[in-house]
Amino acid sequence: MKSKKIGKKDTIKKAIEKNPEVEKILLEEGMHCAGCPLAMHETIEEGSFAHGIDANKIVKKLNKK
Repeated sequence: MKSKKIGKKDTIKKAIEKNPEVEKILLEEGMHCAGCPLAMHETIEEGSFAHGIDANKIVKKLNKK
């Protein structure tokens, strides 16, 4: 079964719910957001911006798995 596609407007929490491997990938990219209370409401795009990371690059990598 293929995972649901993840978009940069998805919250970090929702992305992890769609695919639990997202947490590992975010950690590898320097985004230690999974355990943060903001992850409930912060989008991948917002988290990427806060960490100086290209959101499009992250989303592409998240959807590769």
